[in-house]
Amino acid sequence: MNRIKIACLLVFGVVGIVGLFTNSPLVTSALSSSHGPPTGFTGAPDENSCSACHSGPSNSGQFAILDAPPFYIPGRSYQVRVKHTTNDLTRLRWGFEMTSLVGSSPVGNFTNLDGTTQVLTDNGRSYIEHTFDGIYTNQTGGAEWAVSWTAPSSNMGAVSLYAAGNQADNSHTTDGDQIYTTNVTIAAPRPTAFDFDGDYKTDISIFRPNGATGSEWWYLKSSNGGNYATQFGTPTDKLVAADYTGDGKADIAFWRPSTGEWFILRSEDSSFYAFPFGANGDIPAPADFDGDGKADAAVFRPSSATWFIQNSGGGTTIQAFGAAGDVPVVGDYDGDGKADIAIFRPNGTTGSEWWILRSTAGLIATQFGTPTDKTVPGDYTGDGKTDVAIWRPSNGQWYILRSEDLSFYAFPFGANGDIPVPGDYDGDGKTDAAVFRPSSSTWFAQGSTSGTIIQQFGAAGDVPVPSEFVR
Repeated sequence: MNRIKIACLLVFGVVGIVGLFTNSPLVTSALSSSHGPPTGFTGAPDENSCSACHSGPSNSGQFAILDAPPFYIPGRSYQVRVKHTTNDLTRLRWGFEMTSLVGSSPVGNFTNLDGTTQVLTDNGRSYIEHTFDGIYTNQTGGAEWAVSWTAPSSNMGAVSLYAAGNQADNSHTTDGDQIYTTNVTIAAPRPTAFDFDGDYKTDISIFRPNGATGSEWWYLKSSNGGNYATQFGTPTDKLVAADYTGDGKADIAFWRPSTGEWFILRSEDSSFYAFPFGANGDIPAPADFDGDGKADAAVFRPSSATWFIQNSGGGTTIQAFGAAGDVPVVGDYDGDGKADIAIFRPNGTTGSEWWILRSTAGLIATQFGTPTDKTVPGDYTGDGKTDVAIWRPSNGQWYILRSEDLSFYAFPFGANGDIPVPGDYDGDGKTDAAVFRPSSSTWFAQGSTSGTIIQQFGAAGDVPVPSEFVR
């Protein structure tokens, strides 16, 4: 142990960790190219932390990674903060080091946002850490760094950020320091609703219920602006497009009420398969209830207020939930990666109700909306949880109940006669308010990042696919 400590002290002196503990101008000059710790001290798998070389009194502060997204979109960059806080006024210098891994494998990359951080690479792992300008000498109460993390270019599974931090006492030694470690997990990408080309953006799409020549599906590829069209289904079929095969692309699909059959057109090769599940009078409500990345066939049976779910991971779930007159409003309301059984109860006198059987957080109920409102649940705030939401046809107002604190906000978008078509049209991980205007076959989307999108697509009599689960 003594050998390890001596070696660490020597390394820290050469590469610049001394910059965290001394005011010497000689050290500053010698360390003009680097003033942070050596790589490999974040506390991640196969790594030590700063405690391998530093010691001191018991920790009395906090150290955290903040603002990490609940899940990532491949290739997207996110601003993340690393923060020290403490009431201990003897803490007078600050440092950190952070890396990102899947298991023990490096993924993603960091970028500096200012001169208080630097990026290093070692054994394929990307690290970001403080610089000499980022040790905030003689600052009390804590310190904070903002950095940019870029997600891997493809779905690599859940990613963990690991960080170690030092709250130093400015004693010019490695004794008297408080060392902290922390980590956060960023979930794997989640399929974007009605994303037919796999670019994590909702695609503008319509169903054309032709009786004589065969019903058609048309969508506008957000990835390259091209069109796709195919014949699949009949005018009386119910649209149930979702990612049933788990390839990150929505599959064109319909449910036939007369036979209770599901027909899925695979996005991989345009082959199709069919199977029976449900009965006439049921309401289809497919979603990923078992959290395996694949949509599950599911129906709500109003006559008995019972849910039937054919889990793609195996087995069938049968759950009594709801009452006659309820409509399904499925979503991931607790952010655990699994869809939750949920219903909207359109009460006229006492206020319409939402009842949600959350798969992790348990039952919750709230009053929100009126019987004539359209249900448009989605993740409008980008926290990874579905928000209770309605669109009011009479005035074109959207009402969003934030999942974070159950406060609500409202805004106008659309007009009477429009059809609400919520989705993530700009690919930022947040649901966008959007409407399809049948009178002109025009789409209007209020992109939460991109601004307003206006696109003409479709013809008279077309049904917008993203409205398939609006009740």
